[in-house]
Parts: sequence; C-alpha cells; structure tokens
Amino acid sequence: MFYSRICALLSRASLALAIVGLLAVVVCVQWQVFGRYVMNDTPTWAEALAMLLVLFVTAFGLAVGVRDAGHIGLESLVALLPGHWRRRIELLIHALIAVFGALMVQSGWMWATAKWNEKKPMLPVPDGIDYVPLVIAGSLIVLFSIEHIVANLQGREIKPAWH
Repeated sequence: MFYSRICALLSRASLALAIVGLLAVVVCVQWQVFGRYVMNDTPTWAEALAMLLVLFVTAFGLAVGVRDAGHIGLESLVALLPGHWRRRIELLIHALIAVFGALMVQSGWMWATAKWNEKKPMLPVPDGIDYVPLVIAGSLIVLFSIEHIVANLQGREIKPAWH
C-alpha cells in the first residue's frame, strides 16, 4: 500500500534524524567537557544546544515507537479477548493515540507561535523552537496511527521501519 510505504519512509527518516541528533548531543557534551576542563573556558551554548537536540531526538524516537508499536500498551489484557473484541480495542487504542498526537500538534503549535518572538539566552534561535518537536512528533503520530487503523481494518500487520 502506498500510504504504508510513505509512513515507512517517514519512520526511517525520523529514526535516522534521531540517530544523527543523538550523535550531535554526544559531540556537544564532549565539546562542553573539553572546553571546561581542558580549555578552562566553558562553552555556554553547548549545553543549551544539547538540551534542544534532546527534544528533537525524543520527538523522532517517540513517533517511530508509535509506528513500530513500541509504545506502552495493555498487550496481555487485549490478547485474552476474543478476536472481534481484540480488533475493536486495537482500533480504539490507535484512535486515542491519534487524538493524543493531534493534541500534541495543537498545543505545540500554540506554544511555538506564542514564544517565537522571544530569543533563547544561550542560542541564536527563537525560544519557540522548543515546541516544534511536539508539532513534528504529533503530526507523525497522527499519520502512523491512521496507518495502523487502516492496516487493522484490512487485516494487515505493520512491518517495523528498521527491518
């Protein structure tokens, strides 16, 4: 299905961005340690950038976790139900996750636009950038939840993007 291929591509791209972001966090922290203990001049931007990158890494990882069904669930309880009830509960779970993602988008957008004209003290970026990961993750969560709902209705399984 075309939609599943697009979602798989988005999931793989998100995973790759999370990995790159995590490596960048490691570099930032190492640079800060080097500056503090070797150069005796702590780079103030390094910690602020690492914190910002952690937000993006978490957002991308969260979205991939939703697509690959790595989120917290009541698997054992649902597995005990008869087949027709199991399917309904799974549809409900993915619908609720989609609603949660939509709320993330709405709230993230509201906060990002409200804080966009303020500047971060240690980085030359708007303060509202802290809320952009909520918008990105929420959007991906909605897309991935829709994919799960469609796959469930068609009786298909979603293959994890990292395969």
